[in-house]
Amino acid sequence: MSNNGNTVLGILAGTAVGAVLGILFAPDKGSVTRQRIAEEAATKRDLMAEKATELRDSLGNTIASQKENLDQQVDYIVSNASYKAEDVITTLESKLKDLKEKNKTLQKKA
Repeated sequence: MSNNGNTVLGILAGTAVGAVLGILFAPDKGSVTRQRIAEEAATKRDLMAEKATELRDSLGNTIASQKENLDQQVDYIVSNASYKAEDVITTLESKLKDLKEKNKTLQKKA
């Protein structure tokens, strides 16, 4: 995501610098050149605002998607742990039953 954002900003900055240099080296009057620079700056500002909005929306969608994925993984882990705990409890209950039987047998012999 960071590379994508850096690429967009790099392209926008390069375009803006190229446009300004092109206007500055054009053989026009100073007032015309300043007007063209102001128009180009407004256009680039609007384009950058639009790209920033797109980037923010894309980032929001990515975060929402990753959160949903994380929630699913947590649910799976909790569910799996619950089944494992149930297996451990069943095994311990079986072992306890066996020990009680052995204890009864030992008490009868004594």
